[in-house]
Amino acid sequence: MNPDQLILALDVSDAGVALDWVRRFNHQIGCFKIGLQLFTAQGPDFVREVRQTGAQVFLDLKLHDIPNTVAKAVEAACQLDIQYLTVHTLGGRAMLTAALAAAAPTPRTMLLGITVLTSHDNDDLDDLGFDHTAAGQALLLAKLARSAGMRGLVCSPREVTLLRQELGTDFTLVTPGVRPAGAAVNDQNRVTTPAEAIASGSSHLVIGRPILNAPDPEQVIAGILSGGG
Repeated sequence: MNPDQLILALDVSDAGVALDWVRRFNHQIGCFKIGLQLFTAQGPDFVREVRQTGAQVFLDLKLHDIPNTVAKAVEAACQLDIQYLTVHTLGGRAMLTAALAAAAPTPRTMLLGITVLTSHDNDDLDDLGFDHTAAGQALLLAKLARSAGMRGLVCSPREVTLLRQELGTDFTLVTPGVRPAGAAVNDQNRVTTPAEAIASGSSHLVIGRPILNAPDPEQVIAGILSGGG
């Protein structure tokens, strides 16, 4: 596995702790995910601080609102010189189109469409009123995203093979819900190991707690990159 394929999720609130992780692994892995927890605690200036280290940033805000609001948020986020930004495909075609238009002047930033959260299983979708399985809903939303012009998605590793068959090899598929063998699943439902995710066709893996909580994070990362995770 290529180190550029690994994204470390900075699932912490403290800026100093997060920056320590960035400096520790900046030259060993490809990118660092700043999600709602850290962004809410530290704000846009922290994103700028991470970028000043030279590290790439995956800003995982899962934007979902009316088209104009999302477009304005995308425009502002792209000014932070980030590499990836997430929007919910459930926002619909008009929202996705507006988001893509807002991101167009900053091509260094790729928009990634969230399909079905990896914490959701078929029962959860049934509770929400969807008449698809998780895989079926992910495929439906992937087709919608592609038709709107998106070139990247976030999906469970369990849907990667299905989406690859539909979308082809040039589509970026980023997969959370990845757990090294023996690691705690926590609140995830549709998970695989890193080796299984890469073999299925994942472009990038997002891994947080199995690394952050490990007694020896370097060993965990080495195992993942060697294909033994």
